[in-house]
Amino acid sequence: MHHDVIVLGAGLAGLAAARDLAAAGTDVLVLEARDRVGGRVEQTRAPDGRTVQLGGEVVGHAHTAYLRLAEEVGLELVPSYVAEPGRITRSTPEGLSAGDPPHWFGPGDMAQHERLGKEFGELAATVDPDDPWSHPEATALDRLSVADWLRSCHAPPTVVRLWEMGQLALAGGSYERISLLAALRKSAAVPGTGDYDYDNWEGLRLAEGSATLAEVMGRELGPRIRLGSPVAALDRRPGHCTVRLVTGEVLTAAAVVSALPVGPLRSVTVTGVSDARLASLHRQRQATAAKFAAVYDRPFWRADGLNGLSESEGVLGSTWPQNEGVLSALIPPERYGVLLGTPPHLRTPELLAEMAALFGDRALRPTACHLRLWGTDPWTQGYVTQWPPGEVMAVGPLHGTHEPPFYVCGSDQWVAGYMEGAVRTGRAAAEEALRRG
Repeated sequence: MHHDVIVLGAGLAGLAAARDLAAAGTDVLVLEARDRVGGRVEQTRAPDGRTVQLGGEVVGHAHTAYLRLAEEVGLELVPSYVAEPGRITRSTPEGLSAGDPPHWFGPGDMAQHERLGKEFGELAATVDPDDPWSHPEATALDRLSVADWLRSCHAPPTVVRLWEMGQLALAGGSYERISLLAALRKSAAVPGTGDYDYDNWEGLRLAEGSATLAEVMGRELGPRIRLGSPVAALDRRPGHCTVRLVTGEVLTAAAVVSALPVGPLRSVTVTGVSDARLASLHRQRQATAAKFAAVYDRPFWRADGLNGLSESEGVLGSTWPQNEGVLSALIPPERYGVLLGTPPHLRTPELLAEMAALFGDRALRPTACHLRLWGTDPWTQGYVTQWPPGEVMAVGPLHGTHEPPFYVCGSDQWVAGYMEGAVRTGRAAAEEALRRG
């Protein structure tokens, strides 16, 4: 069967692209491997009706493409955990502290931390997020890890430790193995204070849950979406593309929009796309991470003046309240192997024990728990984009670009993997495909 455009993947990027294409009168077909839409956004309901987020969850005030799309479909945005009153909890093998400064800080460390945040922001302002390769020191900045840069700026080990904990809390990989240029590019794309402005990145959430946006777009597209349809091969030719499913079925289209994460895309045999573009796509990588959610009858941590937010050096990297009485947690890449090596029946009890070390024994008694292994899920093979030293220059300025009639989109094709990147690039890919007819 022939279509104007075939979109690969029904995550936020693919759905956003298909929605705009369909609105323009294009005959569009979306192929999705899973039995649901949403990709890395997924949610379920607790017995009492509360929404429980299992994937991507929050956005920020700077995420204009996402906010605009949510407004178009009539979904309400409300403040996220960032507005939650109370103190953050930090846990290390030698101690536990609530609020600032963290328990391992000594005199003068907080001033050093603030100084380095200011210097990082000033350096980020010199990077063009759309063209970091043009920076006069791009190669040198890309070779350097963020942790090495901190030490070069005379950061004491105590401050490096705090930055490292904060980064692992985001499950994007250790600052010992993250390119400084990549981190500066990310900060330049969403400017703010320090190396990560939480309000601009994570200050909002959809009142009905993040997967609701995907569900609404899925209903709009209706029969244009085919679930349970993994793609095996793609051939691009001028004005004509062929897509072969794993079942052997062959479909054709005038154009293809790939919204597949970079991991699963490597499993698709792609021909007719230039070696340089494929090399750039295949060079990209994602952080292996997991998400854990624990549902409680009430937010008991508030009684102790805590906000449910934590950073930890255990298997858990962080926790935060996603909904009333519901705690989210991330397992970062450096600890993902520990989680996978844990017998499945012990994973939840051991993660709850870590939560209890943070918030007390009441954390051991949730009404429900959910664990999603996004890092080894076959249709994601990762969580957010990961940029080790040297990777920005290796992927190069072809990152996020198109080779018509082959278009790419997805959070991986933005500055850093995020729901904003999915929507932003999905709509941009549709716009470019329509412009080229």
